[in-house]
Amino acid sequence: MKRPRVVAVIPARHGSTRFPGKPLAQILGKPLIQWVWEGAKESKSLQKVLIATDDPSIAQVARSFGADVVMTRADHPSGTDRVAEATVHETADWILNLQGDEPLIRGSVLDEMIQGLRPDYGMGTIATPLDKVSDLNTPDIVKVAFTPEGKALGFRRQVAESEGAKWMHQHVGLYAYQPATLQKIVQLPPSEGEKRERLEQLRALENGIAIQVLMLSFKFVGVDTPGDVTRAERALADRATTISK
Repeated sequence: MKRPRVVAVIPARHGSTRFPGKPLAQILGKPLIQWVWEGAKESKSLQKVLIATDDPSIAQVARSFGADVVMTRADHPSGTDRVAEATVHETADWILNLQGDEPLIRGSVLDEMIQGLRPDYGMGTIATPLDKVSDLNTPDIVKVAFTPEGKALGFRRQVAESEGAKWMHQHVGLYAYQPATLQKIVQLPPSEGEKRERLEQLRALENGIAIQVLMLSFKFVGVDTPGDVTRAERALADRATTISK
């Protein structure tokens, strides 16, 4: 069987509302974006890893640690749009949109995801088990429901506990797209669900694009605000201790 060609893109912008300059935030002596890039470079299934940014300072730092950088427009409304611009001339079977705020990402997780992708879906993503029922009411934790076959049914920020059984899965914002699907999505206007929930994957789902959900066990710590840096450092230190034993 032919090995699929997979290109990963880490979109990075400086002007985050909740955490300006987030990609360059120092975590245990390295910028956040470098942790993500190093995790991706561990993958045995990726043929190329790109950092896509509109910010010269991010580009300079990324090149200093050896990353391939693509400069993109500054007016993209989402990371997906930035990834689409960065890969418009790439030849690939799948494009991976790797969130730049997941410093615990590992190449083994990306390999497991890539190996599970099915070509009858235009798009894939991953989920992990939800820790506790009370997380259903936490809007910062995105929930996903899907069929036993792995077809996404919906994504929500908050779910009533009475309907929670099928929603006990946390969505991890890691996406794989077939290139034609990615280019189609960024041409579509924001959907009603996307605007209501502030979840861009609903644009695809509400326009009839089937999304595959792969259930993986993956400990992650997203860095959304300055207060998350300490939590990420603690998790990375714990991981290093575990590996050294």
